[in-house]
Amino acid sequence: MSKYTDKRNREFVIFQRLLQGEFISVRKLAEEYDVSSKSISRDICELKNRLSDNWEHMAGLEIQYSYQEKAYYLELDHFISSKELTALVKILIASRSLGKDQMQSVIHKLESFMSAKDRQLVHALIEKEMYHYIPVGADCENVMDNIWSISQSIREQKEISIEYYKMDRSKIFRRVKPLSIVFSEYYFYLIAAHTLNDKDLIRFYRMDRIIRIEKHRANFHIKYGERFDEGELKNRIQYMWPGQETKRTITFEFQGPSVQAVLDRLPGAEVIRQEDEKYIIQVNVYGDGIKMFLLSQGAWVKVLEPPSFVEEMRQEIIAMNHHYKNQ
Repeated sequence: MSKYTDKRNREFVIFQRLLQGEFISVRKLAEEYDVSSKSISRDICELKNRLSDNWEHMAGLEIQYSYQEKAYYLELDHFISSKELTALVKILIASRSLGKDQMQSVIHKLESFMSAKDRQLVHALIEKEMYHYIPVGADCENVMDNIWSISQSIREQKEISIEYYKMDRSKIFRRVKPLSIVFSEYYFYLIAAHTLNDKDLIRFYRMDRIIRIEKHRANFHIKYGERFDEGELKNRIQYMWPGQETKRTITFEFQGPSVQAVLDRLPGAEVIRQEDEKYIIQVNVYGDGIKMFLLSQGAWVKVLEPPSFVEEMRQEIIAMNHHYKNQ
């Protein structure tokens, strides 16, 4: 006796297959389960009635019929769509932030929310990208483990100590107050307060360089008026590059082909005036990453203010020119 002869078992399996994004053909399912088409139709009708009776508890699930596929499918109201999932998958791959096995695992789980047909489409779209996928280098064993562990300490407002590789590859062990985790330019960062001489200094650490985390029992408390605004920092700092801790207002001239690309790269930047094909742009920033970005624009950019930053740029260009003098 087939397990699908039992109506309850059959309905459960049909609903499970619908949840997995499968299109259910009455005729094909009847042949597969060795029952009549009327039995499958009654099963689907019963499932539809149950979903309808429990609408408020079922997150908008509804069984619909596709005349194009000649099959039933489950419509998930307020749920992420295949096209949205495809965009997320493409963004994930472009981030290069996870190891290849981790990335494949995450993508596979996201694909499980798609229909079989959509899964095949997405798989074909990303197959070559994943074949050539090269993740960024990491010192830790698992970036996601670091993110999850520190996220709990942030929620509980518990101090932690981290063993960490600095940019120059020297190793430090530092006790910090974890405030936030952000993603920028291929890397996840921990933003934390480090106490020095009774003063909390905001520092950020690449999550992939944290090789050990030690949790402490000590709590910390951030007053409402002193809460850290990671959104502002992320918008005001380029490449999460260290340097100036105070906000600076930079004014520069841009005459390249796409001023919009510059404005997109510098959230909060605005064109304060336009002179022929030159745009005068002003932006508030933290850190020295702005210098890296402006230098990457070559002769399209000329810094105007403040004078101290103009001199920084001038000295950097002189040093760069020195490398090519004898060639």
